[in-house]
Amino acid sequence: MDTAGNGRKVCALCVAGVLAGTVLVGCGDEDGTGDGARGSSAQGKTQEQGTQAVRSAYDRTAEEDTAKVRLRVQTSAQGASESANGQGAVDLDDGDSVMTLTVQGQRIEQRVVDQVLYQKMPRGQAPGGKPWIKIDLGKVSAQQGTGDRSMSDPAQSAAYAKAITDKDVTKKGTATIDGVETTHYRVSVDVAELPNGDALRQQVGPTLPMDVWLDEEGRMRRQQVDMTLKSAPGSTQRSSTDASPSAQRVTVRTVMDFTDFGTEVEADAPPAGQVTDMTGKALEQGKKQG
Repeated sequence: MDTAGNGRKVCALCVAGVLAGTVLVGCGDEDGTGDGARGSSAQGKTQEQGTQAVRSAYDRTAEEDTAKVRLRVQTSAQGASESANGQGAVDLDDGDSVMTLTVQGQRIEQRVVDQVLYQKMPRGQAPGGKPWIKIDLGKVSAQQGTGDRSMSDPAQSAAYAKAITDKDVTKKGTATIDGVETTHYRVSVDVAELPNGDALRQQVGPTLPMDVWLDEEGRMRRQQVDMTLKSAPGSTQRSSTDASPSAQRVTVRTVMDFTDFGTEVEADAPPAGQVTDMTGKALEQGKKQG
């Protein structure tokens, strides 16, 4: 199995414009650094075991091939809050997925097929008079300098976790999720390890907090990422009278639950005649933000 490839593709849900930078744990082959006699205490062993569990969780999840996924995103800015919810299924091997999203009370059908995002917009909202839009995520990610990793593939951040050390992982306790007993870990992700890490660091700071809940088989059952985003450099959204730093901040909490491993996933592209290609618009927007 190509664990690096699977690592990038697990949970390729692509909630474009809704899912903000979700990070999934990736595997790491590095052993812990030599601790010496003092580092072999029970507490040190517990930390080391937790680090190894978090490092391997991504591959253990990917080995299940498919899963159902439930998504919750809460975004807050300047005293206002918006939420988005989604549920569906993902092929953990090739990244295809099908989801139904609810955003501001409106339902959006979404599919990812061969790294192309398709969304069926609410009636009357799709451009071009067709029910579906599509964005070639490969082209957009290439423009962003993230190689073959989709811009909205939560798994694109997977490789970063291999750089974590024992001090970056803390065991927080246990919890029951969807009837499954899990162990809760808090992880500090080094933002510099992310694609475009230098630019992202300016917006979210040096580290990104992530919580994961692993079942007894070491598989991911829940992942939570909390981000506090500043306005991008050069942003024109801030007025001359708006001097409050908090006015530029957006907080995003993204939670994904994994259930029903082995579930059937049928992700098919809609008929070409029903689709408007928005890839060009996405690339144009990317240039303006660059």
